[in-house]
Amino acid sequence: MKVGVLVSGRGSNLQALINAYNEGKIKGEIALVISDNPQAYAIERCKRHGIEYAVVERREFKSKLEFERRMVELLKEKGVELVVLAGFMRVLSGEFLKAFPMRVINIHPSLIPAFQGLHAQRQALEYGAKLTGCTVHFVSEELDNGPVIVQACVPVLPQDTEESLSQRILEFEHKILPQTVKWISEGRVEVEGRKVVVKGATYGTLPVNPQLEDFL
Repeated sequence: MKVGVLVSGRGSNLQALINAYNEGKIKGEIALVISDNPQAYAIERCKRHGIEYAVVERREFKSKLEFERRMVELLKEKGVELVVLAGFMRVLSGEFLKAFPMRVINIHPSLIPAFQGLHAQRQALEYGAKLTGCTVHFVSEELDNGPVIVQACVPVLPQDTEESLSQRILEFEHKILPQTVKWISEGRVEVEGRKVVVKGATYGTLPVNPQLEDFL
């Protein structure tokens, strides 16, 4: 399966995917990385690993629709079958999603539907949550609300700051995102309404459900 990755920043989740491909844990390839930020460190990661990338800035287009059409065009040219949002800081429209029906996934640092939108870790701390985590989900037109594929749970410690909590969550993001790409590339993910079933996955206890077969 050919994968396209959309990024806006440092690209640590992109690096987790790159590592998984390089280690042979996922079959296929990252065919293209698109950044909407020309200063994103994710671009340096692409250069280092010889991955093709493109910079598509929103300000270069008259409308959001034209901006998204350009990204779709580039992804289609490379034969991309799955689009991964790995720290892409823009909300995609229904027009983009129609180009890749149920083939756009996102990683979010909370247990959706809790703490949607920006600063999810800060939201968890301010709310007084005892448990949070991260979620990989299919992208829908509603922000951070598509069908959940996998979640990892992370306890909120009394001494946590936004930075310390974010770092512990990020460690699990780097596990569940490549695991999800692997499952999808193997044709093991089925969606029935809001329910996602991973064929052959072992469902167990915290901190991760389903169990991460290859990335623990």
